[in-house]
Amino acid sequence: MNSEEHVIRKSRTLIHAGTIIDYYQDEMLLPNGNTEIWDFVQHRKGAACIVPITQDGKVLLVRQFRPALERYTWEIPAGQKDTVEEDTAICARRELREETGYDSDHIEKLLSLQSTVAFCNEAIDVYLARDIYRVGEQQLDDAEAIEYKLWDMQDVLELIDSGKMEDGKTIAGVLAALRKL
Repeated sequence: MNSEEHVIRKSRTLIHAGTIIDYYQDEMLLPNGNTEIWDFVQHRKGAACIVPITQDGKVLLVRQFRPALERYTWEIPAGQKDTVEEDTAICARRELREETGYDSDHIEKLLSLQSTVAFCNEAIDVYLARDIYRVGEQQLDDAEAIEYKLWDMQDVLELIDSGKMEDGKTIAGVLAALRKL
C-alpha cells in the first residue's frame, strides 16, 4: 500500500450503547476496492491508573474479579474519569484513595497509552505515586470488592515474566515506573 492509498469508513452503526463503552460496526472501504465490516468499541470518557510505590520501594497492587477473564487479577489502581473533561491526574489519585485508602504528595505522569488499538479507542494515562501513605479506609462502590497488598518489586517483575500478570496497563506502568525510579 502506498501513501496515497488508505482505508475509508463508509458508515458507522451503533449496535449497543453500554454504561462505559459503545459498540459499533463500521463499513470500511479498503484500498483494493472491497468493503468489510470492522468492529469498533468507543470508550466514553477515558481512564487513568497509578503505580503506587512506598518509600521503601514496595508496589501496592489491587486484586479484583475481571469478568472478561473470569478470574481475579492483580493490577495497579485504575478507573474511568468522572467526566470527559476531568484531569487524569485527579482521576488517578481518586482511584488510589478509593481502592486502597492510600495517597501520595508526589504524583507524576509516566505515559499515555491506548489499551487496544485494533478495535478500541480507550485512552489511559499512567501515573507514578511515590512515598505513598495511608489516609483512611477504602471507599469502594457497592459493586466493588477489592483487596490490596504491598509487593516487593522483584515479585511483581516475576509475575510479569512468568505470564501470570497479563494486564497491559499494569505491565506498562510498572516497567515505566522502574525506568523512572
